[in-house]
Formats: sequence, structure tokens, C-alpha cells
Amino acid sequence: MDPMLEPGVLTLAATPIGNPLDASVRLLRALEQAELIAAEDTRRLHRLADALEVTLTGKVLSYHEHNEAERTDVLLEALAAGRSVLVVTDAGMPVVSDPGFRAVQAAVEAGHRVTVIPGPSAVLTALAASGIAPDRFSFEGFPPRRDGKRHATFAPLAEERRTMVFFESPRRTAATLAAMAEDFGPQRRAAVARELTKTYEEVVRGTLAELVAWAEGTEVLGEIVIVVAGAEPRAASAEELLPVVLERAAAGERLKEAAKAVAAGAEGVSSRELYDLALAARA
Repeated sequence: MDPMLEPGVLTLAATPIGNPLDASVRLLRALEQAELIAAEDTRRLHRLADALEVTLTGKVLSYHEHNEAERTDVLLEALAAGRSVLVVTDAGMPVVSDPGFRAVQAAVEAGHRVTVIPGPSAVLTALAASGIAPDRFSFEGFPPRRDGKRHATFAPLAEERRTMVFFESPRRTAATLAAMAEDFGPQRRAAVARELTKTYEEVVRGTLAELVAWAEGTEVLGEIVIVVAGAEPRAASAEELLPVVLERAAAGERLKEAAKAVAAGAEGVSSRELYDLALAARA
């Protein structure tokens, strides 16, 4: 079998987010060949290996948020010694809301090559199944746990035009949806995806108000991804457009022509309304 991993190279590998059969052939070979595997949860790694009928021949090292700083030095020592190092997390891609970023930073700074074995993604899977526009989106990770900080996070996102993707724990899903309904508006479209790729996979779609009622009326279980539609563009009012008209007129354009030009690029505002407001502002 050709070697999948290169000596002295840090490899990040995506693992299945639920169904073990989603594991790629590259992942299987990397698990078999890696001389050092840094795993978020070593027990879950061994369960995955058993499900995939893969024999781990390298050393397995726990690598999670509580020991990431100190264990990164161990990874660097292995890379410097020319060993193949593989980083995996419990599900999905390392680094993305999971351990691995410190290792990547340190490896790059030390001059080691970093490569990635792509694979399952909860973000993209939920986005594709949500029924919400996927052309432009932002990944927002886990919202803060406390209500005040949660609102402080959501408030600046109220006018975000891109679709937003969040992770959340099942026990906080109802509270998070309620906060979203308050900050984004109860009629904003959204979807809650849970247990993706697993036996009880479910995607619940509706307005945030409808999803709040669903979450409060059921026991939410499993890994949760929340997809929220971006804000609809808001039409500017005549008062908001007035400074633009006055600025054009101050630059030498006739007031009536300035009002007509600005109204032509606006929705629901007439040139006459802008002209009258401009005249009143000049008086």
C-alpha cells in the first residue's frame, strides 16, 4: 500500500459526523499509517477504528481544548523527528469549532507543511438540507451560553445579509432560538438540523417563532446545527436619502435633477418627495 502520510507533515483529517460509512478511503489509510494520532477523545477514536475495521499502528495521544497548549509541543517534536502526525476530532474537521488551530499555527511557524484530508461537514450538510439560500453564508460557531452575552452576539448580526450557521447543544436550543427570534425577528426563516447522517436525522424548518414553539414543546436531542436566513434588504426612507440629494446639489447639480437621480436608484421614494424635503432643508 502506498504511504498516505508524509514524514514531518501535519495532516488534519475530517471524521464522520455520525454515520461511520461516510469515512473516506484516505481517512482509513491515514489512520492505519499514522505514526502519531492526536485525537480529541481517544475512546471515540478507537470506537471509530473498530467500526471501520481499521487497526491503529501508531501512538494515540489525547489532544483536546484542556491540554492543547502543552500537547502541541509533543506534536512539534514528532514532526521535527520526521514522524507522520495526524490530527482528528470527534466529528468533522479539526480546527473548525474543534481543537487543532494551535497545532496548525505552531507547525506553520516551525516550517512544517500542513495538509488536509477533507470529509464530512456538519456546517455544509445542514446548509444544504436547510432550504435556505446557500450562495453566501457565515459560520458563527457556538453562541455564548449566558443570555446577556447571547443577545450581545446576535444584535450586531440582525442586519447580516448572509445566511448564518450556528452550532448549539440540545439543552440550550430553545433558549437560543428564543433569543434569535427576539434579535432577528420572529418571522425570520430558519432551520434546525439534528443528528445529521444518523438514524434519527431530522431537519425542522420554519420561522424562528415556529421553531421556538417546536423546541419548547419537544425534547431536543442530539447534535444541533441552526441555519438562519440573512436579513432582507431594507428600503431607505426619504429622510435617509436626503443627505445624498443635498450633497449632489452642493457639488453643483440642480436640486431637481439631484432628487430625480437619487429617487431613480431607490425603492418606494419619489423624486417629488425628495425635492420637497430638500427645499425645506434649505429654507
